Amino acid sequence: MLNYNPLACLPSSEELPDSDDTPVDNELQDLIPGLLKALLAIAWPERMDWFFGVDMGIYYDPDLPAIVPDGFLSLGVERFYDEDLRLSYVLWEEKKLPILLLEVVSKIYRGEYSTKKADYARLGILYYVVYNPFRRRKPRLEVYKLVNNVYELHDSNPVWLTEIGLGIGIERGTYLGVPREWMYWYNQQGQRFLTPEEKEKLAAQKAQQAEQKAQQAEQKAQQAEQKAQQAQQETQLLRERLRSLGVDPDLI
Repeated sequence: MLNYNPLACLPSSEELPDSDDTPVDNELQDLIPGLLKALLAIAWPERMDWFFGVDMGIYYDPDLPAIVPDGFLSLGVERFYDEDLRLSYVLWEEKKLPILLLEVVSKIYRGEYSTKKADYARLGILYYVVYNPFRRRKPRLEVYKLVNNVYELHDSNPVWLTEIGLGIGIERGTYLGVPREWMYWYNQQGQRFLTPEEKEKLAAQKAQQAEQKAQQAEQKAQQAEQKAQQAQQETQLLRERLRSLGVDPDLI
């Protein structure tokens, strides 16, 4: 009897386009998800069951073009597919729907608050995160969670993502030498994970502080030694003076 596998007839990731050829019109659309990916490697150094894609196509239907969010996170998949890494994210190969999608809004709206939001809800994406750096009166960060097929807004900052085990939020910091508002992952205590350059700077500061403490300890030791020598000299002078007066200093 012939075993038929319908998935074998579908195109593989090697056969599918790995880009929609749409240029980003805002550098933050690349830097912000890139930072989140780098921070995950710091937050989960031992875990190999996650993947964070940046500007990568997600194929969910062989007859439809891929969706290409600015960033997305999947859990329960191989972190590294092979030495050539992933060309795209193909659901019928990965068998895991991304748990979070990220869109960074540019000055040219591309349906982040309307069509994309509806499409992601239909796909069943649990978390949909939208960051709009150009907003002034409305919240720049919006985190939606899918509840009964409808996205509900969580407007705190950071927002704890129970199913991921991390929080996500925005605050000012420095990344790649640029001081501005960035998006970060947070631990359960609400503390954000430091960027690689911040960790390096902090390590350098701690090393400098340790060196300063060592120098201060050495200075104190030198001062104590000087005081001991001074006391010894004063004692010797006193003994000599007593002798000059005909008094045996050992009898005192």
